[in-house]
Amino acid sequence: MPDSPRRRRTALVLLLCGLSWAAQGCESSGPTTLTVFATSSLTEVFGELGARYGQTHPGVRIDARFGASADVAGRVADREPADLLVTGDETALDAAENRLTGRRRVIARTGLTIAVAPGNPRRLQGLADLARPGLRVVVGAAVTPVGRYARQVFTRSGVPVRWTAEEVGSRAVLDRVRSGIADAGLVYVTDLRSAGAAADSVPIPAADNVVAAFAASVVKGDHEDGAAAFLTWLTGADAARLFAEYGFSPPGTVR
Repeated sequence: MPDSPRRRRTALVLLLCGLSWAAQGCESSGPTTLTVFATSSLTEVFGELGARYGQTHPGVRIDARFGASADVAGRVADREPADLLVTGDETALDAAENRLTGRRRVIARTGLTIAVAPGNPRRLQGLADLARPGLRVVVGAAVTPVGRYARQVFTRSGVPVRWTAEEVGSRAVLDRVRSGIADAGLVYVTDLRSAGAAADSVPIPAADNVVAAFAASVVKGDHEDGAAAFLTWLTGADAARLFAEYGFSPPGTVR
């Protein structure tokens, strides 16, 4: 019996639906993008890490977005799409606790140093010099990882530092010193290294220094397994070599 117009239309609809389902299937098997919210102190190294991971894990792309630790944690807490959160310490992760899967891991470590203008024009020799009257000292705010670390350094050393300004992160502290607004500031060693000739360093003795531990956790969502695999890789040998190239020390487990 010859096909009726109605049967031909039905067949066409089924064909189009089949093509649609096939397209969806191809799309679902396409590249996976993992969105990482990370502290800006990891900007340069994460560019390398993301590229390397993509090379060794075809079909996975790392989209890293940077900001102050409190900022990126707040954005995750506010339910911006993310798969992994990386901050300057474990405490900063607490702001997004309800969106995290639970396990926290350290992916890299560094120390603190005193950032000064090139040539050290104020002739600072150590922490004790930060107590000089009239010296413009900037530190991270108390709610920031680098600010918490700086206060630990001052407590250990017993130096009564009266800073003149606070900033949202290590790189913001460094920017104040580089611009001449501040004479000195406590920053991550790795951030000062990234500044090159734009700033000099006055080392902090090991007895007074602290270990800054960059902590990460997987965000609840559709890519938990993929983000967990990336986090595991970040604590492995390949990532450790890249971290070392940027001055970071090996990672470990927070808890």
